[in-house]
Amino acid sequence: MSRTYVEIAGRSLPLSNLEKDLYPSYGFTKAAILEYYRRIAPFILPHLQGRALTLKRYPGGVEKEFFFEKRCPAHRPAWVSTAEVVHHNGEPMMMCVVSDLETLLWAGNLAALELHVPLSRAGSPQTPDSLVFDLDPGDGAGIPECTRVALILRDLLFQMGLASYVKTSGQKGLHVLVPLNSKDTTFDDTKTFSRAVAGIMERHYPDLVTSKMAKNERIGKVFINWSQNDASKTMICVYSLRAREKPFVSFPLEWKELEDLDGQGDRESLQVVHSEAVRRAEAKGDLFREVLVKEQKLPHL
Repeated sequence: MSRTYVEIAGRSLPLSNLEKDLYPSYGFTKAAILEYYRRIAPFILPHLQGRALTLKRYPGGVEKEFFFEKRCPAHRPAWVSTAEVVHHNGEPMMMCVVSDLETLLWAGNLAALELHVPLSRAGSPQTPDSLVFDLDPGDGAGIPECTRVALILRDLLFQMGLASYVKTSGQKGLHVLVPLNSKDTTFDDTKTFSRAVAGIMERHYPDLVTSKMAKNERIGKVFINWSQNDASKTMICVYSLRAREKPFVSFPLEWKELEDLDGQGDRESLQVVHSEAVRRAEAKGDLFREVLVKEQKLPHL
């Protein structure tokens, strides 16, 4: 095993197998992955801060087997922050918290290509600070349908007095987030609200939207996955890489981008690769910054 040591903020970080190609059909080594996370760090770190991290690790690369790691590895450096989280089965678990660049690169060195986080912070695990509508196209649907649903959803939420923000999932769908940042909000509130909104969308656009989880209900439609609003669930962090044939990123978009694509988008039109993600973030800043600070209250439906 080849190993290199780097110094970051006075801490020594061992990096191994930097030459290993983890995206073999694209040609993207572990060194390139770490360089991506180094450059995107100013944008992703605020969205990881204070959240219990689930690592999705691909030690053999994206074409090989992966595994989820919720428990923070015992071999972690002493300076890696952790938080004890009690899961739905009552079991307490020590989980990693990424608070700085060195921890982010340490996770990347574990081939944790994907970084998954809950909708709440570790210090208040039952209090979501945002609500998500996970738009998942079924067979026969794709980016054009997801784009249309996202825009309709944005307008519906706006009529309720709620601002929303959209990002790519890094795969085939979109995530629409509604920031809340209220200590009084519970996951029961967000799940009830998101399920009700998904039902409203389904009733008004039955040929386009389904709120039902059954696979056969999704053909040619977009499934609004309201069940992600749960303390036990995680979602891909904004700016995280995805383990696909190319190093696509879950990336925030401006609504105008979706308006311009409405009715004419193709399956690749909203896929943002690592280099474009860095370029756009450095040029425009964090389009998801309001998700962290904007305070909103859910209306009663």
